[in-house]
Amino acid sequence: MNLLSNVITYVRRIIKSPSDSSISDDLIIDYINRFWIMDVDARIQLFDLKTKYQFQTVPGVDKYNMPLYNVQTEEANYTQEIGMYPVYQGFLGPAYVNGLNVPFYTEKTPFFNTFSNAIQPVNIVAVGNGGPTYSFQLPILSGINSVPNNPPINSLLRGHIDINGIVATGFNIDPPVTNSFITNIPSTSVDSAFFITSIDGNGASVVVQDSGQFLAGNVNYGLLMSPGKAPLGNTALPPGYSTTSNTVNYLTGQVNVTFPVIIPAGNNINVQCFFFQSGLPHGILYNNNTLTLRVPPATQYLVELDAYLSPAAFMNSSAALTFGYMAEYIARGAARKILSDTGDVDQFMFYEPLFKEQEMLVWKRSQRQFTSTRTKTIYSQGRDGTGQNASNGGSTI
Repeated sequence: MNLLSNVITYVRRIIKSPSDSSISDDLIIDYINRFWIMDVDARIQLFDLKTKYQFQTVPGVDKYNMPLYNVQTEEANYTQEIGMYPVYQGFLGPAYVNGLNVPFYTEKTPFFNTFSNAIQPVNIVAVGNGGPTYSFQLPILSGINSVPNNPPINSLLRGHIDINGIVATGFNIDPPVTNSFITNIPSTSVDSAFFITSIDGNGASVVVQDSGQFLAGNVNYGLLMSPGKAPLGNTALPPGYSTTSNTVNYLTGQVNVTFPVIIPAGNNINVQCFFFQSGLPHGILYNNNTLTLRVPPATQYLVELDAYLSPAAFMNSSAALTFGYMAEYIARGAARKILSDTGDVDQFMFYEPLFKEQEMLVWKRSQRQFTSTRTKTIYSQGRDGTGQNASNGGSTI
């Protein structure tokens, strides 16, 4: 059974347009995708879309964006594309790291009250010599991580770019890896973690910081930049980027930088950074579509969270409709948007109660599943403390 074809046919019946000459199948598919992607997850939270998100950590990396769908084309003969958008609607607990239950936070205050994020000032790492180019080793990492392929014990936190910045690059590569500075990432999407400061010949402050972009060929090198105003004020440093130009090695603490201005002789050059000891993460913060782990991982760990899947696009596939029981609901939802756009108020009002009826029927399936779980009370804590009945022989109180 081609459910998508059936949905298209049913949409045509509702809008009274049986011919492809008045409205094409391609355009109907576009309306179906708009309703499925943009409306359904905002209108009702479906149990069928509840799933598990899991990923392996990267040693020394503490921030992970919610993954994005690749760009999709709705139909082979149709030019409309569906851009990158989040694979999941959001994350929720319980959270596990290598099978261990860890606290899951959605607010920064309690998270950072538990896991402090204090900046480590590294004063006077170099002194101005009247030129713009400097190379120095951070003393706090001197002699540490001599074998960079091994998991780091001590290291520096890395700059981060959120998913809005990833979308702006036009490539679904997270984090961005490049040999040249990507200029179309909004400055509001960059969360820097490494700063070099000094004073120029006019007495003005000079700041260089990491960009959340990493060097192609060695992702332990972060690209440095000159920060600027929103939206696209961040700029590259001359003369370019390599392991010996305008990068910071987060594992070894080796820094090579060419300032955008000359640093007068005798002026101090300082560093501010976040120094940490890695290990097994014991807490996760979800904020700005980003998962932050504390402590940063020492090696690869398996992270698991509950999540609600964002619906994928239908395309023109015969197997595109995953849940057949929602076929009429999706058809009525797409037809509702068409009637709204064409201004057919009478038809819209006539079919609105039938659309609401289908929505309630679809929601009923999820409601039955949600209500099968007993509400937690102080008298319903089982031996495992989860609030579930101890059906394996344990007491319920």
